[in-house]
Amino acid sequence: MTNMRKTRFWVQAAIIAAVYAVLTVAFAPISYGPIQVRISEALTILPFFTPAAVPGLFVGCLTSNLLSPYGALDIVCGSLASLLAAGGSYALRGAPALVPLPPVAANALIIGAMLRFAYGVEPSFWICALWVGAGEVAACYVLGYPLMLYMRRHKDIFRLD
Repeated sequence: MTNMRKTRFWVQAAIIAAVYAVLTVAFAPISYGPIQVRISEALTILPFFTPAAVPGLFVGCLTSNLLSPYGALDIVCGSLASLLAAGGSYALRGAPALVPLPPVAANALIIGAMLRFAYGVEPSFWICALWVGAGEVAACYVLGYPLMLYMRRHKDIFRLD
């Protein structure tokens, strides 16, 4: 990778991280908790366009989770769920309709488990996973997927060369 490509990669990652964090904090009342719709999760479609979105989404989630009412465990688990999800979305970029699926699955399972088993949120794990998954579907498919379809017309902004 040339120096220019590396620079563009890290600039894209930094911008994605900043936008993710700002959106999460700006919509804080609905960004944290057992029932949440993180508007910033609409950005989880960005790995479709650029591999820089993988570290960008991870750092953005990590940064915004520093303000989470759930503390250190959410910082670690939430950020790792985002990293796993972003990697999965990047791997599925050849199947556009599936790109939003990894964030839905990873967050439903990982954050659902964290809420139930670490924080004792009632009722069952499956209900917690369903709550988180429903919020992810709203953010990733209802907001993110149309955003991805729209942005396909402007995908050149993500070129690294």
